[in-house]
Amino acid sequence: MKPRILAISPTNMEFVQRTERYPDAGETVVGRSYDYIPGGEGAEFAVALTMIGAECILCSRVGADSNGQRLRAQFREMGIDTRFMCMDRRAATGLISAITDSDGVSRRISFPGANLLLSEADTEDAFTSIPDAAIISLRSPERIVTSVSELAARKKIPLMIDGGPIHENFPLSKLFPCEIFIPDEEELLAFTGIAPSNTENCLRSVIRLSSLVKAKYYIIKMGDRGAFLYDGKYYNVVLANNVTDVDTSCAGSVFDVALLAEYIRSHDIMRSVHYANAAAALTVSRQGSLDSIPTEEELSTFIEDRGIQL
Repeated sequence: MKPRILAISPTNMEFVQRTERYPDAGETVVGRSYDYIPGGEGAEFAVALTMIGAECILCSRVGADSNGQRLRAQFREMGIDTRFMCMDRRAATGLISAITDSDGVSRRISFPGANLLLSEADTEDAFTSIPDAAIISLRSPERIVTSVSELAARKKIPLMIDGGPIHENFPLSKLFPCEIFIPDEEELLAFTGIAPSNTENCLRSVIRLSSLVKAKYYIIKMGDRGAFLYDGKYYNVVLANNVTDVDTSCAGSVFDVALLAEYIRSHDIMRSVHYANAAAALTVSRQGSLDSIPTEEELSTFIEDRGIQL
C-alpha cells in the first residue's frame, strides 16, 4: 500500500523568465523563454510525494482564476488528490515571479495571494481524508500550524513539521507534540542561539530545541554534511552522499517527503534518513526545481548503484 500523506502548504503559480543577464535599472533586455509552472512548497511536497511512490492529498487555497484552475488540473493529471485545494474569489492565486540568468541564478518575488486565506476549517476538512501522516512547515500562517499540530495530535496522525523558513519569533511552545521536527542548520541557530557548527554544538542546540518543541524525533538538515538525528536520548549523524551540486532549490522539500514516506512504509527512522539523504543528493545533482525530483525507480537505481545501505 502506498503511504497517504496530507501536505498542508502554500501553493503558487510560478512565472519563470529566462534571460542571459539581469537588466540594469531602467534597462530592458530580451528574454530567451518563459513558462508558467506549479510552484511553492505545496507543489514541491505534492509532486515529490507522487514521484517517489506515495499518495499526496494537498490542502491549500488558490484563487478562483485561470491560474488556480490550471494548477488544480495539472495536479489532478499527476494523480494528486486536489479535493482540499480550495478556490477563493477573495484573492488571486499566489504567484512567484522568477528571473533566471544564464548561470542559473534566480531572483524571485512572491505574492502570497489566496495562500493567506487558508482557514482552520479547511485543514480540519482535509483531515477527514484519514491520511497515514501529515506534513506542514512554518511557512504556513501561525494559526494554521498550531491548529494542524493540535488536529494531528488529537487524531493520532504522525505529523512532520519543517522548521523553515527562519522564524525566530514563532511560538514553538504553542505546538502540540509531533512525530518529527525538522529544521536546517540556520533555522536551528535561529531557534536556539547555538550554531550547530560541529557535532558537539549540534547536540547542544538540538537538546535546547527539544525543550522548546516536543517531538519523537528531531532531524537537522545539514546540506553536504548530511543529517543529524536525535530521539531525546541518543543521536546519530548520517553522512551525505557525494555528488556535484547543480541546483539545491528543491532539495529540502524532497528530503522531507522522502523521509516521511519511507518512515510510514518502514517505521524505521534511520532507514528513512538514509533514504531521504539519497533522494536529496539525486535532486541537487540535477538542474531545475520540480524537474529535478527523482522517480521512485530512479532513486532505487541510485541507491543500488552507490551501494547505500538503508
